[in-house]
Amino acid sequence: MSDQAERRQRLYRSEAIVLKRRDYGEADRLLTVFTPTHGKLVLLGKGVRKTQSRKAGHVELFTLSTLLIAKARTWDLVTQAEMIEPYLPLRESLLRTSYAYYVTELLDGFTQEQDAHPAMWRLLRETLARLAACKEETLALAARFYDLHLLALAGYQPQLFTCVACQAALEPVTNYFSIVDGGVLCPKHGEGRIGAETLPLPLFKALRFIQTREWEQVAQLNLSAGLHAELERLLHGYIVYQLERNVRSAAFLRTIREQVQSVTRDA
Repeated sequence: MSDQAERRQRLYRSEAIVLKRRDYGEADRLLTVFTPTHGKLVLLGKGVRKTQSRKAGHVELFTLSTLLIAKARTWDLVTQAEMIEPYLPLRESLLRTSYAYYVTELLDGFTQEQDAHPAMWRLLRETLARLAACKEETLALAARFYDLHLLALAGYQPQLFTCVACQAALEPVTNYFSIVDGGVLCPKHGEGRIGAETLPLPLFKALRFIQTREWEQVAQLNLSAGLHAELERLLHGYIVYQLERNVRSAAFLRTIREQVQSVTRDA
């Protein structure tokens, strides 16, 4: 086999979104990316921290790019990068940046390397576009839509339509939510159950609506601040339980959101 043919065998091209990165050596960077056909990859971007690097601007966090990648022993190497969509608002607004960190941290936590998942790829790409384009007051709702749909794709969808204990169809009454059991319990099996919490009817309806509707419908929801806070709290607890670790970006996001709200009130 010629050297040129061997080199072609070692190369592959893929679209990719940068989930996270860390400095490596004096001028390199390790990039964790998500791709439509190869799943999550850890790649080495050689020299991308140099000011004259042509690849640097094309492998920024949350950027969608086409990468030419060379197979290597430890980490495959990014040999070329061409930006497709920078999602600039995600880096121009600290609040939007915080939501992007949250979205990418969840995806990283729920995926394994080299496990292709085209539906997760579409959800990530659509969510970053949403976070970049939607109004600030819709950002939290976009995150909850992402939470529930990512959980479904990852195999951890909470059961919201039948009781997790008896499988009976759930009625529009005050039911119970159990993180450990993976969903909702009817009043008969939820009352008094250790770890199960009361699930008010408005919260129950919001969960089911967001889980089963397309974004265009969900975006029309007008949830009160209190209801959304309960929705976020419940889903965060469920996600942490499934991941078996804290979501660091969630605490940072809450801090930034509180600062933004404080500035808005004082304006």
